[in-house]
Amino acid sequence: MTKKINFEKNLEELESLVSGLESGELSLDESIKNFESLQKMADIRADFEVSQKQLEVDLLNNQKRTQRIIMYSLGFFLLLSFIYYRRLSKEKNRSDLLLLNILPTNTAKELKEKGKVEARKFDEVTVMFTDFQAFTKHSQDLSPEKLVKSVDYFFSAFDKIIEKYGLEKIKTIGDAYMCTGGLNSKGPMQPVKVINAAFEILDFVKNESESDNEDIAHFEVRIGINTGPVVAGVVGTKKFAYDIWGDTVNVAARMETNSQAGMINISENTYQLVKNMFECEYRGEIDVKNKGMMKMYFVLRPQKKFNNKTTKAAEMEEISSAPHKP
Repeated sequence: MTKKINFEKNLEELESLVSGLESGELSLDESIKNFESLQKMADIRADFEVSQKQLEVDLLNNQKRTQRIIMYSLGFFLLLSFIYYRRLSKEKNRSDLLLLNILPTNTAKELKEKGKVEARKFDEVTVMFTDFQAFTKHSQDLSPEKLVKSVDYFFSAFDKIIEKYGLEKIKTIGDAYMCTGGLNSKGPMQPVKVINAAFEILDFVKNESESDNEDIAHFEVRIGINTGPVVAGVVGTKKFAYDIWGDTVNVAARMETNSQAGMINISENTYQLVKNMFECEYRGEIDVKNKGMMKMYFVLRPQKKFNNKTTKAAEMEEISSAPHKP
């Protein structure tokens, strides 16, 4: 519309010049000068209008470019956020798995939620200790690499066995391995599960001793088990550890030291809980360091009369009393 108005105005001025020339009001030179001025004005107007349009086009292009930059920046920010979230989630999962490797499930959950763990007393926990017979003597003849590799090989197998029975590994002390039943679940099957795991550990060690595997050392293992109350909690701030304390733990350790290679030695407390499920051999009263005379039993094999129906009933009772695990 602007161009049309300017064109008409220029045309009017041009007609005025022609009319002035024809009427003699303007000389030829004056008409030429006026025409040239008019032409320059028209050119200036045209350039101005073109520059205005170019500014509008440049502004529009700048707006589009700015929008693209904003969109690209937003997309890049979202991509970085997604990558950071995935990495953070991966690290969190790794941290949770590491925590579960150190602590029981419920204890790890409490530590994450509250930042600390309250010590708890458990009325009936079955504690098992294993120990390699004459380990110190054997270790003197082994290279450090083979010694560590051998211990790791056996303890890794023990980990799988106790995990199979839902037991809780507490710690290893040199060549001693300590685990429990009854910390996360309750019921009459806990001592039974510990003894069944002990039998599998004996079988594994025996099979390895009869194998031709020369990459590891071959040991014999003795096992001791006791049942009773314990206190459990987390100690330390650096390299913290979950541990249990009480006379029950001490007696379990004494059952192990008074056991024999390839045998499971249990206390009177544990015997009273499993006597109808396993065939046991009474060993009499044995003098125990700092404890005096204590009754002990070797567990030989499961009782034949301990049928599947009894097992299932006991397992169902245990499942119903077990705490919920996340």
